[in-house]
Amino acid sequence: MSRQTITAGQAPVAVTPTPGGLDESGTRLWESVAEPFDLDVHEQLILLQACRTADLLDRLSLEASRGRLTVRNAKGEEVTNPVITEHRQQSLVLARLLASLRMPSGEEDERPQRRGGARGSYGVRSVA
Repeated sequence: MSRQTITAGQAPVAVTPTPGGLDESGTRLWESVAEPFDLDVHEQLILLQACRTADLLDRLSLEASRGRLTVRNAKGEEVTNPVITEHRQQSLVLARLLASLRMPSGEEDERPQRRGGARGSYGVRSVA
């Protein structure tokens, strides 16, 4: 994922090419994040995983729409279709990946810094 600089008649603009192998949702997500922001390599890797997860969610949604909400397991019990369960899990993964990018929520000019810090020093406990 190399960066290219192009001149669009004015100031140079950094362009991060969209990685190959992404479907529609992944490509839209990549373009909506990578174009306006200058991402470090580790952030590009997180974004790539988020894009792949978005594409996987689309495929899982399509599969879920074709099947039933419940299926019978090996014991003959009716249980939630595993596609539905996987969709829920991947939705959580996508939310966590996007949150880890610390993208602004809209009107802010800069990305917020939400790093966990030390809770303070702990005193020495006396043993009684």
